[in-house]
Amino acid sequence: MQISNAIIKITNLRLRTFIGFNEEERQKQQDIVINVEIHYPTCDALQSDVVESALNYKTITKSLIKHVEEGRFLLLEKLVGDLLAICMEHSSVNFARVTVDKPHALRFADSVSLTFESER
Repeated sequence: MQISNAIIKITNLRLRTFIGFNEEERQKQQDIVINVEIHYPTCDALQSDVVESALNYKTITKSLIKHVEEGRFLLLEKLVGDLLAICMEHSSVNFARVTVDKPHALRFADSVSLTFESER
């Protein structure tokens, strides 16, 4: 059996941050929902069962949380780009996709979302 990549999915990470350029958005934190997909080669972890040979998704998630909670963002594009860069910092990651939803950003919509992806 040949497995080329492991795919880690972080689903519906709910956080609060300052996001937006309207005065109200700059004064009050808003809910956001983050979804991440990370691909990395898994050969070593699959065969060795050694923790250090796997990608530590808890470390990545903590970095994402810290960046969101400590940040202030005018544009959703900036936030999503930053989060994607955090995922791609790890040399073993060969593909990542980040989607951020901003619930209730539009009056008659459940949310507005933006997705960026990158690969090596």
